[in-house]
Amino acid sequence: MATTRILEWLGRLYIWLLLAFLYLPIIIMALMSFNVSPFYQLPFEWTTEWYAALWQNEQLISATRNSLEIAIITTIISVVLGSAASLALFRYDFRGKKILQALLFPPIAIPWLITGTAMLIFFFGVGIGRGLLAILLGHVALALPYVIVVVSARLQTFAPELEEAARSLGANQWQVTRRVTLPWIMPGVIAGGLFAFAVSFDQFVVSYFLSTPGQTTLPVEIYAAIRKGFTPEINAVSTIIIVVSMALMLFAARFFKFGGGK
Repeated sequence: MATTRILEWLGRLYIWLLLAFLYLPIIIMALMSFNVSPFYQLPFEWTTEWYAALWQNEQLISATRNSLEIAIITTIISVVLGSAASLALFRYDFRGKKILQALLFPPIAIPWLITGTAMLIFFFGVGIGRGLLAILLGHVALALPYVIVVVSARLQTFAPELEEAARSLGANQWQVTRRVTLPWIMPGVIAGGLFAFAVSFDQFVVSYFLSTPGQTTLPVEIYAAIRKGFTPEINAVSTIIIVVSMALMLFAARFFKFGGGK
């Protein structure tokens, strides 16, 4: 009994230490975005001047806008193409299907440094070069395998007999997909979309290789700002992004079913 209690307390201590390791740096960064000192000096003095300064920082605002636009477009394209590819792999048997499924995993496992170098060479070779279009195409290529893998995993729990029953009742292929298959795989589609958005918005390596001066994303702009000299506006924009991201995740977890109840 005593051993069980000790193990229980050790397990709780481990969880709390793990949570502290994950969230303590974020909490400190968020608090320092409200500190009047730009050098993290104590005692702490409350201010919102760094948030006011953020709105005057055109480079950070422009980079944030670029990141949001690219991430949203990447998510839409990846979800549409990835869901369609997952349905095709689920419904049809064709030559080379196993090879195609196996080729989905190397892009996830290959280091992004190598992927970014390869994309830079390829885009220059086909005449696209660097810029926001190249960044968008690179992000779609990175996010697409995540969507296909997640949606395909959800399809493994789907009973094909449901589609056959719908067809026997007179539904055409589009009606079967829209009213039977799509509602079932929607949690996987949403999860894949969240993966795609996160991969795109947080992507630094590929964006760094493919960006040009004046056309950068937020991670690249933050890296450039840190090299020149750290500014508290970075804390401010990071805090805003964290709050919005956590709110969206809580909203998705609250109103959508992921493998069970709400």
